Amino acid sequence: MDQLSRRLGVPDAVVIGLGSMLGAGVFVVFGPAAAAAGGSGLLPALVLAGFIAFCNATSSARLAARYPESGGTYVYGRERLGPFAGFLAGWGFVVGKTASCAAMALTIGAYLWPGQARLVAVGAVLAVTGVNLRGIGKTATATKILAVVVLTILGVVAVFGATDVSLGRISESGGSARGVLTAAGLLFFAFAGYARVATLGEEVRDPERTIPRAIPLALGMVLAVYLVLAVVTLGVLGADRLAGSAAPLVDVVTAAGLPGLAWVVRAGATIAVVGVLLSLVAGVGRTTLAMARRRDLPGALAAVHPVHRVPHRAELAVAAVVIVVVLLGDVRGAIGFSSCTVLVYYAITNAAALTLGREPGRRLPVQVLAGLGLIGCLLLAVNLPVTSVLAGFGVLAAGAAWYALRLARR
Repeated sequence: MDQLSRRLGVPDAVVIGLGSMLGAGVFVVFGPAAAAAGGSGLLPALVLAGFIAFCNATSSARLAARYPESGGTYVYGRERLGPFAGFLAGWGFVVGKTASCAAMALTIGAYLWPGQARLVAVGAVLAVTGVNLRGIGKTATATKILAVVVLTILGVVAVFGATDVSLGRISESGGSARGVLTAAGLLFFAFAGYARVATLGEEVRDPERTIPRAIPLALGMVLAVYLVLAVVTLGVLGADRLAGSAAPLVDVVTAAGLPGLAWVVRAGATIAVVGVLLSLVAGVGRTTLAMARRRDLPGALAAVHPVHRVPHRAELAVAAVVIVVVLLGDVRGAIGFSSCTVLVYYAITNAAALTLGREPGRRLPVQVLAGLGLIGCLLLAVNLPVTSVLAGFGVLAAGAAWYALRLARR
């Protein structure tokens, strides 16, 4: 069987995790989350989403160290819970993250050329696919450059926005308990990129050491950034204005009396989303590779390029599907759908981690975190907007039906 090349150390794996997460939460999700949770509920929703992501990260790290191959929870579910659980996880990841790729590509188009957003989005998909086809080393280098630029832009927004923060706006009442859960489910979309490290498990050096270190490091850094920016955006704009804002960080620098920085923030948003899209396409391609190896997807997709050692057919197939969604779909629908299916994916991750034995030397039993993560993922999934829940579980049910039919034919 063709194998991928192990080229990534801890810094590269952390950078890929950062590049996968930074962008979506800051530039896309804060507005809808504020609309659901209200002023006083946004920060608790962000902390809740971050905690559930931490639980998932702990489970993902343990499982990825045990099974260091491409595929993530698709592999873990098969090994720990059975073939159907693995298939459902892989199916949910592929369809959910394909929708995420489309949402990110459309966001790039909206920032760069609103009048031709779909055309720009198609170009972005083709460009990042071309980078990924050159090899995972090129992906890591490109993601590193993008992450540094994005962190710089976000730092500028935080510093200048902090001068106009009002504590009264942060504590504005509104929302409900269900609103906080809905907002947390939407904000979870911003954290899901940490598992890109796990889906690249076959390409990291010393995976038993690298993966458990890289995932929590990337997640912790991003949570700190999100908390700072959530305080700044909420404190400057207030819940109502934030909820209606299509570009909240642009509005922050404008409200702070620096409208000249708006174009810089727009450029930073574009760069951030390109970084997210770059890592998303790589992760979906590798899960597709893993599923094709086990014939849960067409076996032709299991090919690995003889020179660049990447799953080139899988990535080309993913790019083709993303382009179709870009031409037919919209950003907000893609985000809700992706959140629902990916939360189910991580519920299976935690269920698989519960089957692992207790590890010595841990102050907090990792089984407790896995159990909390399982409950939390399901709770957030069912509290998303109704259309997202119906679409997400409908597609998962369709995949399950196809799996059962294929099994019956065998």
